Amino acid sequence: MIHTTFKLLRKANACKPSYVKFAKAVGGVKAYGDNTPIPLDKVLEINGLDDTLWCLRAVLPEECVTRDRLARLFACDCAESVLTLFENQHPKDNRPREAIRIARLFAQGEATIEQLDAARDAARDAARDAARDAASAAASAAERAWQSQRLLTYLREEAK
Repeated sequence: MIHTTFKLLRKANACKPSYVKFAKAVGGVKAYGDNTPIPLDKVLEINGLDDTLWCLRAVLPEECVTRDRLARLFACDCAESVLTLFENQHPKDNRPREAIRIARLFAQGEATIEQLDAARDAARDAARDAARDAASAAASAAERAWQSQRLLTYLREEAK
């Protein structure tokens, strides 16, 4: 389990409403203890996902390596959960899937930083290519809609 403390949360400038909400839920900072480790699953239970993800920046120093590994694996899971959206549009482009695979291997100590950087760059290029394709398709659709509307105007004027 990964932990934070009230002291670490203040040092990282936690937002006051979330800090107060959590403190109240655990009986107050004084009662809980300023340096008492707070398991992040407790933050998740009380404050939800967004605050728990934010708390990853304020973990116990000795848990930073574990935090980095778990955060990378979580990011891989999130990316993988929407990967089909990309693959449906670009079925022959495996760069994002490969980037996720390499990121998982890196998190497990089985890929180098160079491999991770190369996979990240390839995935970024895939995203850029997909965005360019989407922008081009949107521009084409807008042009066709304008042309259709213009033709409709001419046809209606002619019918008068």
